[in-house]
Amino acid sequence: MKNTNLPKKYDQNAVEAREQTRTLTPPVDIFDAGEALVVVADLPGVDQEHIDINIEKNVLTLKAEPSTRVSEPNLLHEFVLYPFYRQFQLGETVDQDKVRAELRYGVLTVYLPKVAEKQPKKIEVKVA
Repeated sequence: MKNTNLPKKYDQNAVEAREQTRTLTPPVDIFDAGEALVVVADLPGVDQEHIDINIEKNVLTLKAEPSTRVSEPNLLHEFVLYPFYRQFQLGETVDQDKVRAELRYGVLTVYLPKVAEKQPKKIEVKVA
C-alpha cells in the first residue's frame, strides 16, 4: 500500500481530485496483521457520521469533517478545525468486499482483509 499524492496525469488509477479547500493530512500507522492490513488514523474531533471512507479504482480515500461543540458565542476565535483527507493505493492482495472500519476516541481503525489465496501460509516440516 502506498500513499498517493501524485497528480492525475502521473497515476492512471487516480480518482477524481478533491475540492480545493484546506485540509489536514491525518497521521497514520499501517500494520500487517497476517490475514489483514490495518490502518490506524488519528482523527481528533470527528464524529462517526462525519467520516467518509471510500475505495475506488484500488484507492482507499479517507475524508473526515471535525465538528465544533461550542454553543456559547465566541469572544475570541483563533482555533480552526480543518477537514482531514488522505489516500492510499491498494494492491491486489486486499479483499475490498470485506473492508471494515471502527472509530474509538478519535482514532479510526480500518481493517483491509487480504484475499484468501494471498495470505501467508505456514508450512509444517515433518521429520522423516
